Amino acid sequence: MIQYPNGRKNNYHAAAASAANRGMDLEKDINITNTYYLHTDKAVIHKKPTPVQIVKVDFPRRSAAKITEAYFKIPSTTDYNGVYRGRAVDFEAKECASRTSFPLKSIHMHQIKHLEAVMRHGAIAFIIVRFTQQNETYFIDADKIVAFWNKAERKSIPYSWFVKNGSMIPYNYVKPVDYLSAVDQFYFEGDSNDSK
Repeated sequence: MIQYPNGRKNNYHAAAASAANRGMDLEKDINITNTYYLHTDKAVIHKKPTPVQIVKVDFPRRSAAKITEAYFKIPSTTDYNGVYRGRAVDFEAKECASRTSFPLKSIHMHQIKHLEAVMRHGAIAFIIVRFTQQNETYFIDADKIVAFWNKAERKSIPYSWFVKNGSMIPYNYVKPVDYLSAVDQFYFEGDSNDSK
């Protein structure tokens, strides 16, 4: 227990325990990483806004407008896109609470079709999957996930498949999901113009 001069108490052990659960918000970690990439001029990658149709807004007062009813306009494609080393980047990010498998229903057909389309046009395309029980995050090239999806004889992808076919992205405090390291290995290995 830590006691601050203002009389506030903080349980250090509780804070340390919560650090073990740092992987519970993949989107937040990717956004922190993308901000780092942007500020260091390594890449420009952003989360795509989901198109929403606002139907009803409550105006109790001018400074407190509140959206009370809205609908998705169209199915979204993937979560993130941008540019890195002169190539378009497009990817989806998913968290999985299961210890043993990733449900295929977590990725939708229109997202698979979108990944296929951007790959045809030369984009770097992949998915990032975090298994929250193991606190492990994997980079999977879109070719592999699309191939599994198209040949799927089951409703989920085993955790062991990710271990075998993916690249684990280690946690880093500054870049919590440094996925561009995996992109460098997969797409630019042996390139004499290695990234910073």
